[in-house]
Formats: sequence, structure tokens, C-alpha cells
Amino acid sequence: MSLKLAEKEQVVITLQAKIAEAQATVVAEYRGLTVAQMTAFRAEAMKQSVHVQVVKNTLLKRALVGTQFAVMEPLLKGPLVFAAAEDPVALAKIFTDFSKRFDKLVVTGGVLSGKQIDAAAIVQLSKMPSREELLAKLLGTMQAPVSGFVRTLNEVPSRFVRVLAAVRDQRAA
Repeated sequence: MSLKLAEKEQVVITLQAKIAEAQATVVAEYRGLTVAQMTAFRAEAMKQSVHVQVVKNTLLKRALVGTQFAVMEPLLKGPLVFAAAEDPVALAKIFTDFSKRFDKLVVTGGVLSGKQIDAAAIVQLSKMPSREELLAKLLGTMQAPVSGFVRTLNEVPSRFVRVLAAVRDQRAA
């Protein structure tokens, strides 16, 4: 059933809002996936704050006009699932994992930082650590000098207590 003009305009407006928030986008062919597989894919994407939508290519082209993602227009051929996210690594990981599990999901390409990327670049992007992992490593790196300093300061009274305990044990013997 085709959409009416007002519904099409609403779809374009919704897509433009999602694209404005996104850092990266990906499109993939989904021909042959079952409803259950697409539902699982969408559920996993929603957990990772990734917007996934099956949309007509003409409506997506209209939504992309004037954005940094307009370079993906040559990729928009055939039935595609479109995804956009603030976290490019999470987006790439979801598509890479699901394309491994379901061979019918074929990643066509995407856009990252205003540049079109192919499926191989998306696979490489998925191998990067997630944002949370990078923040944890950064925090650990920032805490290392402070915690080392605290351990050094704590060692002086600890050594004094061990010496006193050794003297007490020596006198008791």
C-alpha cells in the first residue's frame, strides 16, 4: 500500500531528524531475511541506540539532501535497510555481527564523517573498541599516576608498622 503525500512528508521529516543526530549511516540489502530475523536485528539495534528503518530510496534521498550523508546516494539501489547512529562503532558492530549470522543481510556501504565507506571499511570499524571501552581505558590511564602516588604515600606508614611488628616479635622471642 502506497503512502499518501502527507505520510511521505512525515517520513522524510522523521528521517531528517535522525540523520541530524547521527555521526554515521549504513545501508544494507535485506532481501531474504525473515520477519523474525528483522525483528531481532531491530531489537538489537534499539538496545545500542541505532535507528533502523526500511524506507523507500526516493524518500531517503530527499531526507539526505543538504546533509553530510548526501554522498551515499549512489548506494541507494534496490530494497535497503537504512540505519543511523551517534556511535559509528556500535552501528558497524551490529551490521557486521548480523551479516555474519544471517548471510542474507549484505552490507552495501555507508557514510562516516561525510565520506562514503564500503563494506570492508565497516568491518574494520566494527573491530574498534566501543566508546565505553575507550572511556574506561582513558579513565584507567588518567588514574594510574594518582593511584601510584597514593600507593607510594601509603608505603611509608606500612613499612613503619611492619618494622614495629618485627621488633615486637623479636622481643617476644
